[in-house]
Amino acid sequence: MSAPRIALPRWVDVVLLPVLNVSLAFLIGGIVVLAVGENPIEAVRIMFYGAFGYGYGFGFTLYYTTNFVFAGLAVALAYHAGLFNIGGEGQAYVAGLGAILVALAVAGLHWALALPLIMIASALFGGIWALIPGYLQAKRGSHVVITTIMMNFIATSLMSYLISRVLKPPHIASDESERVDAMTRVPFLSEWIPMLRNTPVNISFFLAIAALVGVYILIWRTKFGYALRTMGHSGTAARYAGMSNAKLIMITMAISGALAGMIAVNDVAGAHGRLLLNYVAGTGFVGIAVAFMGKAHPIGVGLSALLFGVLYQGGQELAFTMPAITREMILTIQALVILFTGAMSEMLRRPVELAFIFSRLRGHDPDTQPKLAAQEDK
Repeated sequence: MSAPRIALPRWVDVVLLPVLNVSLAFLIGGIVVLAVGENPIEAVRIMFYGAFGYGYGFGFTLYYTTNFVFAGLAVALAYHAGLFNIGGEGQAYVAGLGAILVALAVAGLHWALALPLIMIASALFGGIWALIPGYLQAKRGSHVVITTIMMNFIATSLMSYLISRVLKPPHIASDESERVDAMTRVPFLSEWIPMLRNTPVNISFFLAIAALVGVYILIWRTKFGYALRTMGHSGTAARYAGMSNAKLIMITMAISGALAGMIAVNDVAGAHGRLLLNYVAGTGFVGIAVAFMGKAHPIGVGLSALLFGVLYQGGQELAFTMPAITREMILTIQALVILFTGAMSEMLRRPVELAFIFSRLRGHDPDTQPKLAAQEDK
């Protein structure tokens, strides 16, 4: 007879299991660091110091976190609808076109007036790019995973051509667009917080926080969110209840792409101040790990985005301070975190369930024992 199963508290799924998975990833990463003759405890200290210990590192941590929040929310929203949007990379890339076109068109306009226009353009371009695979699944039955992958490749080719052949000014050698006017550019937080000087973090960080709140309200406090979650649990039940699955799929994918498009606001209109070739640099794919590590919940997405921000910025500090730890080893540690929080995220669930069962039996919980006995009878 196998041990009974119990329903774990919500905080175990959202907090405890991700923490245990990350700890296991760092433990194995520590063994890798130890194998090259370095102290893993010192490596962790350097990593966290590089991420939080001084203004420059902290600013970059917040900058990376901002992008990862947008990318993670794009995946998380679609996931609740039963969709797997892995096209955030291409959606953010195309959104950069909308951001730079508007930013250059309104050059000289104060950023407070230009920012809403840039946000709308970024969301529109990213949303349309995601709407295409959404339409293909809703109306033609093409699986959204395949079509979003294909759209990533198309976005890369399209944007490479536009940046190098159309948007590139004749007086600039590298593949990039004209710079955004200083008055129009999204301001850096260092204008108000001097400790963050020379860092790319800008007010898009607060947009990311607003997005976390907005997505939570959308999913759990609106009629559309209820319909979205219903379809995610059972498309048949959603149709039986009178919901249009095709409409829900297209709207969800459009909103998901719009969230990914906010990366363009942070990078194109803010950090870089221009549209660069391949500026997304894999952020859309990291968003998949962020969403799954955060259990597709906005709070979890925010925390996991911060963790990956720490890994990115702290990893650079670690590679600089400990030459024996190469960039490839840093990528290995990041990959371990993705592995244990993504593909193997349920590995520790059964041991945690057994620990809860044991603790409740020892405590003689009268509410738990009948439930366990009933499950054993089954």
